[in-house]
Amino acid sequence: MANKQSRFLIDTYFAAFNAGDTKKMESLVADDLVHDVNQGERRVGKDKFWSFNVHMTRCYKERLTEIELFVNEDGTRAAAEFIVNGSYINTDTGLPEAKGQTYKLPAGSFFEIRDGHIARITTYYNLQDWIDQVKEGEGEQVPEEA
Repeated sequence: MANKQSRFLIDTYFAAFNAGDTKKMESLVADDLVHDVNQGERRVGKDKFWSFNVHMTRCYKERLTEIELFVNEDGTRAAAEFIVNGSYINTDTGLPEAKGQTYKLPAGSFFEIRDGHIARITTYYNLQDWIDQVKEGEGEQVPEEA
């Protein structure tokens, strides 16, 4: 049963991510969440996760597709592989200038689950691939959504 509950928890997290519902995402994580992002510093605590989400929402618009989720038998660990489909909407510190470029890159996340909440999120992707796509797409505009 723990496996199914954890699968539902992570599925709900990804659905909230794709809906841009950061409040829902934050409700699913533990107060002492450990959040490791690719090429970045470790953030500990729900408040740092909130700050990260504010920053990401300002700089990027992303949707995850082709999500493959794996949960261990006792439901304490999970891993997901997915494709990040994004638009770079505001320049992020130390990165190329944002001009609405689009990108698509594979990524993966690892999760630790404790007491019905996500206790750790570790995400990896190829940053150089992202930079190359953004540089190639300079001047490309974000398509208007219908």
